[in-house]
Amino acid sequence: MGGSFSLGKIYGIQFRIHYSWFIIFVLITVSLSWQYFPYTYPHWRMLTYWLTGIATSLLFFSSVVAHELAHSLVGRANGIPMRSITLFLFGGVAHMGREAREHRAEFRMAMAGPLASLVIGGIFFGIYLLLQNISAPIAALAFWLAQINVVLAIFNLIPGFPLDGGRVFRSLLWRFTGNYRRATRVAVEVGRGVGYLFVAAGIVLMFLYPGRWFNGLWLAFIGLFLSYMATASYRQAQWQATLQGVRVADVMTTYCPVISPDMSISQVVREYIFTGGHHCFMVAVSGELRGILTLQNIKSVDRKKWDTAAVSNVMTPLERLKVVPPEEEVLSVIEQMEEYGIGQMPVVSEGRIIGLIARDDVLRLLYTRSRLGI
Repeated sequence: MGGSFSLGKIYGIQFRIHYSWFIIFVLITVSLSWQYFPYTYPHWRMLTYWLTGIATSLLFFSSVVAHELAHSLVGRANGIPMRSITLFLFGGVAHMGREAREHRAEFRMAMAGPLASLVIGGIFFGIYLLLQNISAPIAALAFWLAQINVVLAIFNLIPGFPLDGGRVFRSLLWRFTGNYRRATRVAVEVGRGVGYLFVAAGIVLMFLYPGRWFNGLWLAFIGLFLSYMATASYRQAQWQATLQGVRVADVMTTYCPVISPDMSISQVVREYIFTGGHHCFMVAVSGELRGILTLQNIKSVDRKKWDTAAVSNVMTPLERLKVVPPEEEVLSVIEQMEEYGIGQMPVVSEGRIIGLIARDDVLRLLYTRSRLGI
């Protein structure tokens, strides 16, 4: 997901935060500290409201991470490669290297998140019962988190793809029809319908209850997001099916000119790009690879500086390169490109670079296969 930064790994799974997360974090914190806690517990001090609100928000998003981590760990146990977890405006999402290859795996992975939320909700409710007569702020925090985790579990079980309930619904359709694509198509249509219902409910709430216009607007936004994600998930499922079984060796570019790091950008453009149409270059000295140069590297330089900018100052150096073997699945490579924010990766076999795979190569393959009706 673009616009996110990494905070490290949890059980080997990359953990990221999208910049939009800060918006919802502030909104929830302000809502709790300024409205919910002061209304429910009117005798606290102002500092207590804000400290409790911030702690509650942080624990809430920790619960969301635990929800997505449950998906990821169960998915990985069922043979589904899990790349990362990202927190963003609408909660959290676990990024898979590919979709499940059998209905049982998808069912288990989809159910893991809501079950984790229910368990977390039960734990917080137990904390509330233990501390309600000992520490009012901690008990209040625990009670809100118990409720919200149960709500999170119930909401995610709505049968609207790509929510967890939608994935459970698809796994059941897949089980009884034996047809993955048909099950996906039906689940997506139901998901769109659920999204439109949310939008309609939000509009009704805004006009019939003006005092709750913000809740209605938020509900409508969630509905639009769900309908968009349902459509996007279907497209993703289509191109993933198209790329199923395709290896890096089938797509990679095997000829990338070798250039000197001392060449200027303008030289490369004149001698290789304008005349030969090349879009990748191996940068080497006496046969030793020093890095790669791509169109993306070149476009990052102001055109006025092309005559003076050397390749060595613009290229991606060897130590920053992510490499893949030729037998790697293209789907996995695309996910890695998304994760690291790169557009190409050198292909290495037995310690030797034999080619380069770029996002554009994969797009061309998808375009060609779609034109052929494959």
